Amino acid sequence: MINLNPHRQIRAVYTDKVIRVYQAYSDAIADSAIAHGTFVSLPFKMERMTWIKPSFLWMMYRSGWGKKDSGQNRILAIDIKRDGFEWALEHSCLSHFIDGCYTSKEEWLAVKNNSPVRIQWDPERDLHLQPLGYRAIQVGLSGEAVDLYVNEWIESITEVTELADTICALVELGKLEEARLLLPKEQVYPTSEGLAKKINCL
Repeated sequence: MINLNPHRQIRAVYTDKVIRVYQAYSDAIADSAIAHGTFVSLPFKMERMTWIKPSFLWMMYRSGWGKKDSGQNRILAIDIKRDGFEWALEHSCLSHFIDGCYTSKEEWLAVKNNSPVRIQWDPERDLHLQPLGYRAIQVGLSGEAVDLYVNEWIESITEVTELADTICALVELGKLEEARLLLPKEQVYPTSEGLAKKINCL
């Protein structure tokens, strides 16, 4: 079982070189990304913020197991360089002002206006996609960060839509233990004390 503490904690599938994140896209974007091994504009829009999510179950919640709408019906697992992911965290700003992370709202706004990355913590989800008492990280990339993500950080892209379908079907049949065994084995991702403080990972 995932450790419930601390309240905010990065959990992911990772090696010493890459960390896996998830995104859900339309057929056009998914087909292009798989064919090229990265995202190509168009159909992918470089000028838009793109959110990467290390939590498989949070991605399932966001996309409704890939069944919510045609724009999210293909689930992709993207392995990116760990130094790229950590660059994103180092150049990030929290999506909302948190007292204690910034000295004032003015400081937060100044950081936000000059940062290409947003950090958001949302309730982690269980197999029924219900909220749990601790948080999962989302990382929003824009501008320079999107360019680095697409052109430098991505090592491989794998489609996991079939895996999502299988786990969803098991959950619907009430076979939770079988479903749980198929989940990606996410572990606590190490962060330095300074970086943990910056992203409010407490």
